[in-house]
Amino acid sequence: MKNLSVAVVGGASGFGREIAVMMNEQGAKAVTVIDANFEGAQETVALIEKAGGTAFAIKADIASKENAHASFHAAVKAMGRVDSMVNCAAIYPRAPLLEITDDQWDIENAINIKGTYHMCVAAINHMRTRVDGENIAGRIVNITSVDAFKAHPQNAHYAATKAAVVSLTRSFASYVAADQILVNSVAPAGMATDRVLQAGTLPEMAAANPLGRGAKPREIAEWVLIAASNRNTYMTGEQIIVSGGYVYA
Repeated sequence: MKNLSVAVVGGASGFGREIAVMMNEQGAKAVTVIDANFEGAQETVALIEKAGGTAFAIKADIASKENAHASFHAAVKAMGRVDSMVNCAAIYPRAPLLEITDDQWDIENAINIKGTYHMCVAAINHMRTRVDGENIAGRIVNITSVDAFKAHPQNAHYAATKAAVVSLTRSFASYVAADQILVNSVAPAGMATDRVLQAGTLPEMAAANPLGRGAKPREIAEWVLIAASNRNTYMTGEQIIVSGGYVYA
């Protein structure tokens, strides 16, 4: 990540915060945290600054095209440019398959699909202005989920949105390959984040995993960093599944 300016969408807590902090640890020039939870984004920024890094917090509702693009432009203004962006913003409600309401579908689609789409478009419009025909113009990493590849009757609406992001990732990767923009996704299995621990679902996840445990957030974040960093010069359109054997691609 050395000398790269990075935007982490959904970096106010949990896995997104882990990614933002690790970006700084690995030498990012600056990190901007974009999140509807501004207080949490500021806390992430404080952690990065305490470690000697440079970071900025931006509040945004990415479900709105206008707000999503404005937040990205604010990140560009704060850092001078955005070299890599990680889309980690998502909501994860559970509901029985036959009882999902229109409101639940709408909010899932708005954040997990539309929000990711809007942020990708904003990033591409910025990154493709820097194409020189040889060097990588930018990198985008979308966080999906193993739920996109497995049957999940207790949160089918969430799983469906993550499958949609897998498809979007491939489409974006194909569309901007000539612009030297690399677009990939990382699909984690159950992680031991604060949200999962509070929900009490980690034992269930661990029992279903061949390794017998949930992932540490840093174990997944390592793969995000590889895809988003200047170490990645040739991989695009890939779905990187990091599941401890829960899903075999």
